[in-house]
Amino acid sequence: MSDPAATPHHAIPSITSGWSQLTHLLRKTPPRLNLALQGGGAHGAFTWGVLDALLRQPELTFEGLSGSSAGAMNAVVFADGWMKGGREGAGQALAGFWSDVGRQMPWVPMTRGEGDAVDLSPTTKMMAQWAGYFSPAQLNPFELNPLRDMLLRQIDFEGLRSRSPFKLFVGTTHASTGKLRVFRETELTVDVLLASACLPKIHHAVEIEGESYWDGGYCANPAVFPLFYDCESRDVMLVLLSPLRREGTPHTVQEIDTRIADLGFSTHFMREMRMFAHARTFAGRPVIRWGRLERRLHNMRFHMVDSSGLVNLERSDTKLLAHGPFLELLREQGRARGHDWLVQHAAAIGQHATLDVQACFN
Repeated sequence: MSDPAATPHHAIPSITSGWSQLTHLLRKTPPRLNLALQGGGAHGAFTWGVLDALLRQPELTFEGLSGSSAGAMNAVVFADGWMKGGREGAGQALAGFWSDVGRQMPWVPMTRGEGDAVDLSPTTKMMAQWAGYFSPAQLNPFELNPLRDMLLRQIDFEGLRSRSPFKLFVGTTHASTGKLRVFRETELTVDVLLASACLPKIHHAVEIEGESYWDGGYCANPAVFPLFYDCESRDVMLVLLSPLRREGTPHTVQEIDTRIADLGFSTHFMREMRMFAHARTFAGRPVIRWGRLERRLHNMRFHMVDSSGLVNLERSDTKLLAHGPFLELLREQGRARGHDWLVQHAAAIGQHATLDVQACFN
């Protein structure tokens, strides 16, 4: 056996050098992002573009994805594609899903305005107004849902339940109590995903385990707290489809109804983010010492890609415009926003926040 005393001093790794090597290795670890994906019908194609931009950043990896409605669709399709084909598979899955969605309307439902602005065609406006007078049971007594067939064709739900590459959090609203129920990837079925996007004026309620569920956006759009409590990564990117501030006060009945509907789908998210802002401020004044919760709050790093200034996403009526050219337009706008964010802030992931939660949501 060799004598440790005879070992040259330079051959013994010091604590300092070992720590330096560990730090170097940690810095080489790809940064992981948690994604909070907002819902908004056809506007979810904007998120498709943002995700496409993130996928083009090879250093980025992901841990948890939370979403309701179209946000949940994007999250599950993204995870399914990654499970089957890695980063490239995720991009192909999103493109395939939104291409299928864009083929659902057999007529041209829009007209083009100035720049990128679009408007609903007279026929589309008439049909939307007419449909508002009937319940789903009257309009669709046989509960036909082409989205169900589309999801079953594309997504391997059984595979995701057993080997999802990411933690998934799908928000739904319990119709009888109004409580939020977040389903995990281990519980994922086509009914869970359909429930998360079930607008009760358009679709029949989705029954799961004998209970009826509606669109998760009524309770959380999206739920952020699972990314805080159930994920290790401290970086959370918010991908928002609804502007944080709308200019002007509505006056007509239609404008007021539209604003009320918009508020209904954003109030819970705004309240949750305000809670984070208040809690972080409170945790910044420790009486004795920080506990686990305070440390976690202090170390959270929030980021945001939003749709502010995009006229098509400021209108609620275009949420139903599942038309291929419109979806592709939103994808390009989302990809540009995502690319611009990465150019400015990619180096911040894993290092510091790029969103001032206190200033933005307080």
